[in-house]
Amino acid sequence: MTAIQWSDGAPIYRQLKERVVAMMLDGVLKPGDALPSVRQVAAEYQLNPITVSRAYQELADESLVEKRRGLGMYVTEEAAKKLLLNERERFLREEWPLVLERIARLGLRAEELFGGNGGNGTHKADAP
Repeated sequence: MTAIQWSDGAPIYRQLKERVVAMMLDGVLKPGDALPSVRQVAAEYQLNPITVSRAYQELADESLVEKRRGLGMYVTEEAAKKLLLNERERFLREEWPLVLERIARLGLRAEELFGGNGGNGTHKADAP
């Protein structure tokens, strides 16, 4: 894992879980990869092992990782697909409507958004 800056906005176990999820989505953790041990993560980030266990348990509850007795926690085969589907749904439900609202408020056209203006830097506000 990499250095993490903890924020006061969310519980640390949730932030740790989100970091592991991001590593799965980015392909840093692939199906079949082992997660670092609870003790290792707790020591590295100076966390209570119960905090790390709680983050890992939530990942297991969502079938993103599986516990292998005596071996640790491993990323499941379907984790990446499941995460991508969930993130896409969340984006379309929560973020996309805000993006559309902002696009409408700014009066942007599809050509401007997708580079169809020929790269000349002309914007609606620049038009005569």
